[in-house]
Amino acid sequence: MYTRLVGYTDKINQQLARYGVKFGIYKGGEFDERLFPFDAVPRIITLSNWEFLERGLIQRVDALNAYLRDIYNEANIIKDGIVPKHFAYASSGYLPQCEQIVPPQGVYSHISGIDLVEGKDDQWYVLEDNLRIPSGASYPLIARNLCRKCDAETFRKVPLIDNRDYGDQLREVIDAVSCGGITVVLTPGRFNSAFFEHSYLAERIGAVLAEPSELYVEDETLYYRDATRNVKVGAVYRRISDEYLDPLCFLPESLIGVPNLMGAYRAGNVAIINAPGNGAADDKGIYYFVPQMIKYYLGEEPLLKNAPTYLPYYDDDRTYVLEHAHELVIKDVAEAGGYGVVFGSDLSPERLEEIKQQIVAEPRRFIAQEVIDFKCLPTWIDGELVPRKADLRAFVLSGKRTSVWPSGLTRYAREAGSSVVNSSQGGGFKDTWVLSL
Repeated sequence: MYTRLVGYTDKINQQLARYGVKFGIYKGGEFDERLFPFDAVPRIITLSNWEFLERGLIQRVDALNAYLRDIYNEANIIKDGIVPKHFAYASSGYLPQCEQIVPPQGVYSHISGIDLVEGKDDQWYVLEDNLRIPSGASYPLIARNLCRKCDAETFRKVPLIDNRDYGDQLREVIDAVSCGGITVVLTPGRFNSAFFEHSYLAERIGAVLAEPSELYVEDETLYYRDATRNVKVGAVYRRISDEYLDPLCFLPESLIGVPNLMGAYRAGNVAIINAPGNGAADDKGIYYFVPQMIKYYLGEEPLLKNAPTYLPYYDDDRTYVLEHAHELVIKDVAEAGGYGVVFGSDLSPERLEEIKQQIVAEPRRFIAQEVIDFKCLPTWIDGELVPRKADLRAFVLSGKRTSVWPSGLTRYAREAGSSVVNSSQGGGFKDTWVLSL
């Protein structure tokens, strides 16, 4: 059903380049902007498979939002012994500055990017929860649009759920929590790694794309400096990391924050999408406890599985990890974007021993997971169809209700045999087709 699209792969990539569909990384102190390679062979998910995924994703994100409300307020999950106190508060993503703040409508993670893989056992496994500033929705959106223009006949014949309403869904979420006023997408500017997405999504949701210098706080209210007047801001879809968001609250040396933004937020005069402090729930170590959160907050059995995970924080787990490090995936909980992830089987004996010593010295810093043998997808590379490992970032939206965008970002490894799919590590992306029948 996709064979006609393969012939348009080069043309679509040329159009993506023309539109500036790029991502940027800082490496060696320099900014390097690259194209994000697109493969026109889509990932195809059946309706029944998607309906199961949808239920599991909604369940997971509802539990994560409940955890964030709890951990910054009553902390009952700690009092009841489900999550160890030291483990929760030692997370680098936990921000004491956010304690006792309940955001509008009690929603912390409005846009959740949940990374999954489909194992060869036909089970879906969640690898990571991204609740801070999950990116990537713009890429399948614009790619689907270009594919439709190249081959409208295929999209007339294939029974697909239309993914083009992501902007409307996101706008609905923001409107549900807005404190009255305009919506701005807060970008640090042109040299941010995801600037293309900032501008594209601002256009799709009808928001103002604003840099920090265009915003200011007065009387605990956030304003945007228009060309002719100052306009109250009711919601900020921020694309700036927590620590740089407000120099009066976090890093005083930040030049890309808005002074006293957190004061306006704490006063309940502006919504911040996603809420500051969400890193307390998407810490790679806290990931271990999500199945228990689902049982604790929702009284339900988890539908989606975690990858089998070990916490060196616990003595028994640490012993197991040290004995089996050569066959596990070891992750540094402070890293992201594919960095800080090592496969024990790829390490020299000397490097493996070094990692073990680091685990013993800083057990809270690491988790270890069994290697998931996940499926390859057919991928068009250098003129031939080849199998490549691929994951799926699903986008879950939470406002008045929680819903899952019927699409997603499928990332694939360009190198044969590689399991690293991140764009920052050289991966490419595909469209994700969810069948309607």
